[in-house]
Amino acid sequence: MFFHADIKIGHMKVVFQTLGCKLNFSETSTIARELCQHGFERVDFSEKADLYVINTCSVTKNAEKKCRKVIRRVVRQSPNAFVAVIGCYAQLKPEEITKIRNVDLILGTKEKLDLRDFLDSPKKKNRSQIFRCDIGHITTFVPSFSLNERTRAFLKIQDGCDYNCAYCTIPLARGASRSDSINNIMQTAKEIAKMDIKEVVLTGVNIGDFGRYTGETFLELIQQLDSIEGIDRIRISSIEPNLLSDKIISFIAQSNRFVPHFHIPLQSGSDRILKLMRRRYNRKLYADRVTMIKTLMPECCIGVDVMVGFPGEIERDFLESFNFISELDVSYLHVFTYSEREKTEALNIQGAVTREEGARRSKILHFLSEKKKRHFYSQHIGEVMSVLFETYHNGVLSGKTKNYIRVQVAGLKTLTGRIREVKLLSNRGKYARGELLN
Repeated sequence: MFFHADIKIGHMKVVFQTLGCKLNFSETSTIARELCQHGFERVDFSEKADLYVINTCSVTKNAEKKCRKVIRRVVRQSPNAFVAVIGCYAQLKPEEITKIRNVDLILGTKEKLDLRDFLDSPKKKNRSQIFRCDIGHITTFVPSFSLNERTRAFLKIQDGCDYNCAYCTIPLARGASRSDSINNIMQTAKEIAKMDIKEVVLTGVNIGDFGRYTGETFLELIQQLDSIEGIDRIRISSIEPNLLSDKIISFIAQSNRFVPHFHIPLQSGSDRILKLMRRRYNRKLYADRVTMIKTLMPECCIGVDVMVGFPGEIERDFLESFNFISELDVSYLHVFTYSEREKTEALNIQGAVTREEGARRSKILHFLSEKKKRHFYSQHIGEVMSVLFETYHNGVLSGKTKNYIRVQVAGLKTLTGRIREVKLLSNRGKYARGELLN
């Protein structure tokens, strides 16, 4: 056995592996900080560790497949280490995880945030231990935030979802919608500001739903966050179009700190498919939101989630969706192929789309996304923009503008984590090439 009675918790090295969304990264970081406060040493995946914590995702079949692949790699490389699998996949399908040998601990959505309580004696088990409560019993909000290379923080403001879209298991994995308070978020943001973090990204499952059961609103939250000193940029991770009100758009257009960048899920440009999906908007509402944003903020970057291959989506629906997106003044797409999920209404909808046809439609939309992104970047070539540099490699700094254009320049590593003025010189497709001005 790797663990011996004389090895103390405080002498253990721990590796965290996070899959899925920014919210998962936020929660992993919070869990890691708590363990480190109790004496654990966090190390990189390349190092040998006593404890491996894998925070999982279950949004698609491919996400679950990736989770299993990561778990198997961990237990194969470190068969004597203690392995804890936590998060959405652990909540939804713990029995599948138990089929992988050498997994010791499986924690669901609520329990994962109490990981420390399950590690008083982390010795290898003969079989996996499962701890998860009924998702309907989760009513409390647990705050968290993560730091990304000390340039950006992901700040969790909301969790869970009440929408029950026909294809989605997130309510089953994360529970009902719940939020932090504005007061708590402001205190956390002030603490982040002291860490010399330049950008905060607001994250959650359905952040526009913030405050639904607390009497506060998302608009009130962003209005207060706009006064935070010491944070240069605040970015909204993703917001439902029906919750992105005119007042929110107007406020961000004149904000001191909120950047001109929205990520707005569309899923389909066909009203018929949107209705089958149980989405809470139609094409007109979505187009109106985009029009208002670009009217008030012509430089704004707009990202779009799109799903192809949803049951019942015939060629006419797909072409309607393609043409609708083509005409929208948006900047890039995140394209997903429909994935069957247990206990969802979509399983009862007739007209399954073949895997081959789904792949074809996905490829077409990926080409459209590249075209949109190139056009958006080209609109800003020749302009001077502020860039927050995130990474450095072989003399090249890489970072993003306020409106989410990735920029590369020649420069010094010391500028990582700094914001500098850059003139955009050329469009390279995946990034813009620029030159430092100061």
